[in-house]
Amino acid sequence: MVMLAHKADFLGKLPHIRGRLVEDAPLSRLSWFRTGGTADLLFEPADADDLIAFLRALPTDVPVTVIGVGSNLLVRDGGVAGVVIRLGRGFAGIETRGDIVKAGAGAMDVHVARKAQEAGLAGLEFLVGVPGTIGGAVRMNAGAYGREVKDVLLHARAVDRLGHVHELDLVDMGYSYRHADVADDLIFIDAAFKGTTDDKATIAARMDEITTARADSQPIGTRTGGSTFKNPEGGKRAWELIDEAGCRGFAIGDAMVSDKHCNFLINRGKATAAEIEAVGETVRARVKEASGVELEWEIKRIGREAGEGAA
Repeated sequence: MVMLAHKADFLGKLPHIRGRLVEDAPLSRLSWFRTGGTADLLFEPADADDLIAFLRALPTDVPVTVIGVGSNLLVRDGGVAGVVIRLGRGFAGIETRGDIVKAGAGAMDVHVARKAQEAGLAGLEFLVGVPGTIGGAVRMNAGAYGREVKDVLLHARAVDRLGHVHELDLVDMGYSYRHADVADDLIFIDAAFKGTTDDKATIAARMDEITTARADSQPIGTRTGGSTFKNPEGGKRAWELIDEAGCRGFAIGDAMVSDKHCNFLINRGKATAAEIEAVGETVRARVKEASGVELEWEIKRIGREAGEGAA
């Protein structure tokens, strides 16, 4: 166990929680890459009140890392120090009222899009092309097929490291391409989006187009982390730069640049997180050499290298 020295003392003093708390929890099963080490502690709160109570009891020197369904995540092989918080079923509610869609941070993006369609609300169709949950989408201004969260977000709620609740309007988010200018310690718990009334069949058709385009162009069904690098401002897209640098199909062990879409890395079976990251860094170096463009990771990488000591 590589938790902080006062872990046992903290666990003994922890107030009653209704969620699930696991020591030495394997994170590979929670990552779409299916790689990575363990979390010193994994906490899956029952609801927002449970999360707040836990954070208020947690010593301030214990690091906290938040994950969703692991769709755009690489967990390093040495695991994650401190507490990993995962928002699950207690945060997966979705409801519509008028032209507003409210969703918990643990709700899958695709489910939010479908709920909006069922209510005859357009504008959120792009979410069927965004793997992951609403919490991550709000945090990174996720987008696909010409739309992004900033185009539909009304407001969101988040809890900080000390357990204080914050309400943020769109302007508070400071959105730019795949980025929100908000404090790193904020854990988003829910958000509200504005749709526009439209014919349900028409909305469904647009969603089907996105789903088909995604299946045709991306390695759906593989062990992947989604789009690996952000598209640079202006000029060519990341996949074009990677292709022109001769990296399509490049592999280290079972970690490989997808032949189908070369801005996707895939685990062909037994790749380690280190191998996946090494493939990504090799791609960045070759693209830099070939084009002068320095690609920026879009996938979130967390944790320690194998053999690295506790933080």
